[in-house]
Amino acid sequence: MNPPLVSVCVPAYNNSRTIDAVIRSVLGQTLGDFELVVVDDRSSDGTAAIVRSHSDPRIRLVENERNLGHEGNWNKALKEAGGRFVKILPGDDLLYPRCLERQTAAFGDLSSSGVALVCCARDIIDERGRKLMRRAFPGKEETVQGGEAIRRSVRAGTNLIGEPAAVLMRADLIARTGVFNASNLYVIDLDYWVRLLRHGRLAVIREPLCSFRVSRTATSTRIKSTQSRDFRDFLDRLGGDPQSGLSTGDLRRGRIRAVANAWIRRLIYRVSLPR
Repeated sequence: MNPPLVSVCVPAYNNSRTIDAVIRSVLGQTLGDFELVVVDDRSSDGTAAIVRSHSDPRIRLVENERNLGHEGNWNKALKEAGGRFVKILPGDDLLYPRCLERQTAAFGDLSSSGVALVCCARDIIDERGRKLMRRAFPGKEETVQGGEAIRRSVRAGTNLIGEPAAVLMRADLIARTGVFNASNLYVIDLDYWVRLLRHGRLAVIREPLCSFRVSRTATSTRIKSTQSRDFRDFLDRLGGDPQSGLSTGDLRRGRIRAVANAWIRRLIYRVSLPR
């Protein structure tokens, strides 16, 4: 069999409340040339059974023999991907119907476009699926040089490119970039986008094509007390990398903004999550 165009890889752990909706959001794509790989990290709540209840042949369930943790399971998901393009879709986020169609098209001709990564606007939703806000990469450009995209995120003190649901990667560049690094867990995704963008440009889709869920079980919520520290530690690592191309001013501004962003997130979580 020919490999699929896209691998949508879901690193799942105790996502029984949301995994069915996640699977249905992928099966509802207007682009049908994909595989859906769910990597279950020894869930104890029946997540795997819900996956098995779906009979679509494009779904493949991988059950870990032992719990690998956040970093290990994301990297296992990367390893299982067989498509030309790869999306990591956490087990409580959703894709909108045209997500894969629009994002694959945005890469253009890989031999000439120079696009290394595609991102889109995304809706932030709460546990009940209510929309809280919309986030997107700033500006009006359709493509941004990789170094400039990195610089904007650093200066903003946050991940402007987007959470994994909002990003589509090239498998050939994954092979050159390596694995996810969770030494600073809050920026595990941005750290990877930065390394990928050293190989090319960022294509930006202004249309919202997915949603990112803020919930009490989401990693980004559980680690909110360390978000600012993680981002600042991440900037320290970038500052020590001669390939980053970042100035002292870029890094200083990023550290200041990271602290302010942490307070804003705490307020959003407090208002949006049920007590």
